[in-house]
Amino acid sequence: MMLGFLLARAGVPVVVLEKHRDFFRDFRGDTIHPSTLQVMYELGLLEEFLKVPHQEMKTIGAKFGGTDFIAADFSHLPVKCKFVILMPQWDFLNFVAERARGYASFQLKMECAATDLIREGERVVGVRANSPSGPVEIQADLVVAADGRSSDMRLASKLEVIDFGAPIDVLWMRIAKKPDDPAQTLGYIRAGQGLVLLNRGDYWQGGYIIPKGALEAMKREGLESLRKRIPQVAPFLGDGRLAELKDWDDIKLLSVQVNRLKQWYLPGFLCIGDAAHAMSPAGGVGINLAIQDAIAAANILAAPLRARTATEADLARVQKRRELPTKLTQGIQLRIQNALVRGVIDRSGDLPVPLFVRLLIRFPFLRRIPARVIGMGFRPEHIHTPEIFAQ
Repeated sequence: MMLGFLLARAGVPVVVLEKHRDFFRDFRGDTIHPSTLQVMYELGLLEEFLKVPHQEMKTIGAKFGGTDFIAADFSHLPVKCKFVILMPQWDFLNFVAERARGYASFQLKMECAATDLIREGERVVGVRANSPSGPVEIQADLVVAADGRSSDMRLASKLEVIDFGAPIDVLWMRIAKKPDDPAQTLGYIRAGQGLVLLNRGDYWQGGYIIPKGALEAMKREGLESLRKRIPQVAPFLGDGRLAELKDWDDIKLLSVQVNRLKQWYLPGFLCIGDAAHAMSPAGGVGINLAIQDAIAAANILAAPLRARTATEADLARVQKRRELPTKLTQGIQLRIQNALVRGVIDRSGDLPVPLFVRLLIRFPFLRRIPARVIGMGFRPEHIHTPEIFAQ
């Protein structure tokens, strides 16, 4: 959506396909980071964007066993908005789509699911899709796959995926929020368990961390076992509200993946976001990394696409621009997963407070480091595409 908006704004004809009737998908990541808010500022949309209901986090707090600590402090970032906001992803998508529709060169086709690539020799020249009126074919100088970690378009491209594995999965659920609940604490960690809570205003979006592939065994234990486990890590949730989880249909599994494509492109075809690099939920940076991909792609491709001269070398420039930030971010995520999360989930008994937590408590200035990595990422992108009103 962001890439389509930026290209249409730069005068490039764009068709965005969305397979669903609307964007209302629960259990997606909701964090919009300072790097993305800075982009909204550069586009002149920040003031309007911040009118959309959201919650702001100037710090990220967590609880390790019985120890509360601040993991990241965004107050020192060199950006307009020194905070993370929590906003349902459907609100973000609706906001961008509404602005994109203001350009004559933008089309959004809902209930239109891309099913396969159209090729002429070695070159991708469009997509086949299913629409409410039946099968359609859409020709394009460039097809961009931004359809997530289970990308059908990536599968159709047969591009090679490098898989790094993940020791965890996450169970997402809606948990009732009460007026006397504690203030936002993003993560709760204790021996054998981890819980993430995102403030959705009138409810919590909870993510309960489990060992990879453990869901079926948990189902055999029964839902009541999960209802008992969650208050063990976040005691304030043990007041009966988890009885609202009636059956396993109320629980959504996020099968955590960490992978990336060896090559992100073919002639006439490019992958960005999770289609190019599935990220761990650690740090909640996946959406923002995808937006950075979109900005870089627009900056590099807008002019050649407008002139219809885009080449495979231009697509290679997008990968070259975004591959290092991806590798660095995934490297940190893998260290968190393998050194910290696995050590917590597989552990029983008392959980010693790790050295890095003790350092963050003793030396508050160190909180600027994770704030920079989470809030800005590596090589943050800026808007360089012009605004051209195509009629």
